[in-house]
Amino acid sequence: MAPGMVAAATSRKKMVTLPGGTFQMGSEQFYPEERPVRDVTVAAFSIDVHPVTVADFRRFVKDTGHVTWAELAPRAEDYPYAEPDALVPGSLVFRKTDGPVDRRDVRNWWSWTPGADWRHPEGAGSNVGGREHHPVTHVAYSDALAYAEWAGKSLPTEAEWEYAARGGLEGATFTWGDEFAPRGRMMANTWQGEFPWQNLCTDGYEGTSPVARFPANSYGLYDMAGNVWEWTADWFDTPPTSTRACCAPPPRVVGGERFPRRVIKGGSHLCAPNYCLRYRPAARQAESVDTSTCHIGFRCVVR
Repeated sequence: MAPGMVAAATSRKKMVTLPGGTFQMGSEQFYPEERPVRDVTVAAFSIDVHPVTVADFRRFVKDTGHVTWAELAPRAEDYPYAEPDALVPGSLVFRKTDGPVDRRDVRNWWSWTPGADWRHPEGAGSNVGGREHHPVTHVAYSDALAYAEWAGKSLPTEAEWEYAARGGLEGATFTWGDEFAPRGRMMANTWQGEFPWQNLCTDGYEGTSPVARFPANSYGLYDMAGNVWEWTADWFDTPPTSTRACCAPPPRVVGGERFPRRVIKGGSHLCAPNYCLRYRPAARQAESVDTSTCHIGFRCVVR
């Protein structure tokens, strides 16, 4: 196949086909942007059984030569107030703090890191060796969209994503039910302890985890809660609030905020109950399309 060509045939291997239907989307119990609860109908579709992995993304890059947003230097005209030394290829990386900090300022734990990208998730000198089956990270919206088009797939709408994540459990808090850790069993890769300085790693992981290490939901889908946030195709149309969640990084480069925002879903390994209880199907967050981070990935659908 010539570089840049769409994959010869869309494979539904490692996908789950859902019949579609009407479900109650949203929640009245947590954050304002999830309201109101409303009936939403989706048509039948197939969805990846787990997020796109590093190995999956590597095949795409090898086949197409794709260069990710994080591997490109930001343009000064897009970030007119950015410091010149920040206009280099890079991405946003989480840095655990040494102790309690002011949680009103996300810059206390988010760091613009030159050289960070999907191959180097912690920055220059790091690599993805041994993480081939972890979700790919440091992918901006355009990177996820390019992969989906190459694979002959699409990115899910927010409604499709939430319908799949709920697994038929109408109104349940989590993708598996209403109890966070039934019988003491950890059901997702999230943050346990006091964010952003104390991660007890009760779930066995400090950062991302290999896909499908936690139980699937009732539809047989893995990692619909925690591990990494996932891009969706929907624009975020709720006005931003003055309060940022723990998982909301600052702009790609200070002086940004010039790019539109899409909805991300699912929460991540950085979501903590004391600060960001967003590893729930109803949870949603706005993410600037130019942003790539160490905790955002994606999965695809076929309609």
